[in-house]
Amino acid sequence: MTRRALLTTAALVLIAGPVHAAQTAPDLSVTIYNSDLALVEDARTLDLKAGRQKLEFKDVSAAIRPETVSLSAPGVSIVEQNFDYDLLTPDKLMEKAVGQQVKIVRTNPGDGKETTEVATVLAANEGVVLKIGDRIEVLRDDGVPTRVIFDKVPETLRARPTLSVTVDAEKAGPRGTKLSYLTSGLGWKADYVALFDEKKQALDLQGWITLTNNSGTPFENARTQLVAGQVNQLNNGGYRPQPRSMVSAGTESGTGERVADYYIYPLPQRTTIAANQNKQVGFLSAQGVAAKKVYEIREAWFGSEENPTSATVAIQFSNAKLAGLGSQLPAGVMRVYMRDQAGDPKFIGENALDHTPAGSELSIKTGEAFDVTSQATLVSQEKVSKTRSRYEMKYLVRNARPEAVTVELRQGGLWRDGEVRAESLKSRRIDARTLGWSVPVPANGETVLTFTVETGW
Repeated sequence: MTRRALLTTAALVLIAGPVHAAQTAPDLSVTIYNSDLALVEDARTLDLKAGRQKLEFKDVSAAIRPETVSLSAPGVSIVEQNFDYDLLTPDKLMEKAVGQQVKIVRTNPGDGKETTEVATVLAANEGVVLKIGDRIEVLRDDGVPTRVIFDKVPETLRARPTLSVTVDAEKAGPRGTKLSYLTSGLGWKADYVALFDEKKQALDLQGWITLTNNSGTPFENARTQLVAGQVNQLNNGGYRPQPRSMVSAGTESGTGERVADYYIYPLPQRTTIAANQNKQVGFLSAQGVAAKKVYEIREAWFGSEENPTSATVAIQFSNAKLAGLGSQLPAGVMRVYMRDQAGDPKFIGENALDHTPAGSELSIKTGEAFDVTSQATLVSQEKVSKTRSRYEMKYLVRNARPEAVTVELRQGGLWRDGEVRAESLKSRRIDARTLGWSVPVPANGETVLTFTVETGW
């Protein structure tokens, strides 16, 4: 047998520790944040004795942050707390047995008879080395069924992660207590499924919450709340790039409960979040949200391009009440589908979505249109003063589709006191550094956009 197979057949004699206080089943509440963080609150009634005593909580998260533990109970003060996370495994059990005696039981495959020998464990590194009588033996895969019997479990090994708290109670009797702590290993994210109807210029939107539990501990029958927003933590990964799905931020008050500057999404009923499990729960359903398909070209600076650039295809909509939604959207991934000629939905693209307040304008990139292109040419560039320059640009926008399209062109690069001197189509100011044009392009045709801008630096 291999060492791992051998150890997993070990017969363990478990010795239960003393019961320090009678406990009721925990009433669990789990608040999960977006950034691999959760707050666990464990409320239960303990029958305490007066004076100092040790309380053990065997169902805490294996990824607990011990420095965040808080235990509150009337008339009870904390003296000391310890988190024991050296877990009981066959390998750990053998490592702790080095220098001690164990029993090796072998079964004869021919007649089924068992032979038991007392062995001293000499080493348990890359294999198990034993001393049996006057000989040294290595446990190996030799086809003989073998098991190891240990007299007891070392006190330093725990079957489950255990938080032990030494408390001092003013008097004896039942006491309502609440244990709370932060843990990593629990997280959630939002996923959206959008079915877009181009003719109706509307989409049906469904939102799913995906819970992930990698904490090593199940949370059974727990009240669960999800917090949307990025809470500040020290050393939590540094710079986080922002998705570019939000065109403009909204000003509407979204639905749902809040705490501080975050939105809370409580699950409608208690749920069990098993260890190493992903669980999905629906949280949003909306039909007929006003939406449209657009073609976008974005240029960050004034310059020429050797080759045409394909336009970005995006679905634009608003999560305002008037558009048919009226809800803030937690960060996640939006996947967009359209029906084909047979009426079956087909996936056309996806994009990341940042935490988005209600009333915002969104643009979800689904892909690139190789038959709608743009090619930029810097016609001229000159300095008009020490701190200002003039740029003359030309864009050749082409459309190889059988229907007319409108291309939304975004030109960045404006700096101090930037202004338009001339243009073939009317522009609009998107923000302090960006101009925008809606460029109509006929079917199987082209449109030339020209403009001249001056900007300081």
